[in-house]
Amino acid sequence: MALTDADVQKQIKHMMAFIEQEANEKVEEIDARAEEEFNIEKGRLVQTQRVKIMGHYEKKEKQIEQHKKIQMSNLMNQARLKVLKARDDMIGDLLNEARQRLAEIAKDPARYCTLLEGLILQGFYQLLEPKVTIRCRQQDVEMVQAAVNKTIPIYKEAVKKNIDVRIDQDRFLSSEICGGVEAYNDNGKIKVSNTLESRLELMAHQMMPEVRVNLFGANPNRKFTD
Repeated sequence: MALTDADVQKQIKHMMAFIEQEANEKVEEIDARAEEEFNIEKGRLVQTQRVKIMGHYEKKEKQIEQHKKIQMSNLMNQARLKVLKARDDMIGDLLNEARQRLAEIAKDPARYCTLLEGLILQGFYQLLEPKVTIRCRQQDVEMVQAAVNKTIPIYKEAVKKNIDVRIDQDRFLSSEICGGVEAYNDNGKIKVSNTLESRLELMAHQMMPEVRVNLFGANPNRKFTD
């Protein structure tokens, strides 16, 4: 039975409707896949950027923390230096006060004469030379001569040797010092400095660890005290 034009048209419409439906379904499928891929890519990009941002802020946080540590270290060092300077200033003040007290000793003839005898005799023992030159302040020449005369017999008795002592009348110690003497061997190459200032410096050096402990307490970081 032959198809009429109406039947043909109907089948064509049916086929077109089917094709259109298939096409619409395909489009929907493509759209859905594209949407899914877009969301996946968007999520990946978001995650990547998030990781970058987190990394950036973690780096910044570490830099800030490091900067804080450096600043704290600098502040602690500055504070430590200030403490050390204050301690050194205090010790300097103590030494200056001790120098002023030394100057008072020379104003007491009896005390000063006894001190000169000890300093001169010590110079003899340290040099152990047959000829010794003593240098002193010009205002002390008379006292020093008396001390030399008194100490020569003591030295001779102790070491069983003679000693010839001369007081240098050409070059004197500065009148600005507190007192004391310098003793030289015959050619002047060996010197024993027994001025009051030199004795104070020697004593200060030897006793400095003990002085620091008494003033500031023991240092827990110091293994040795001398």
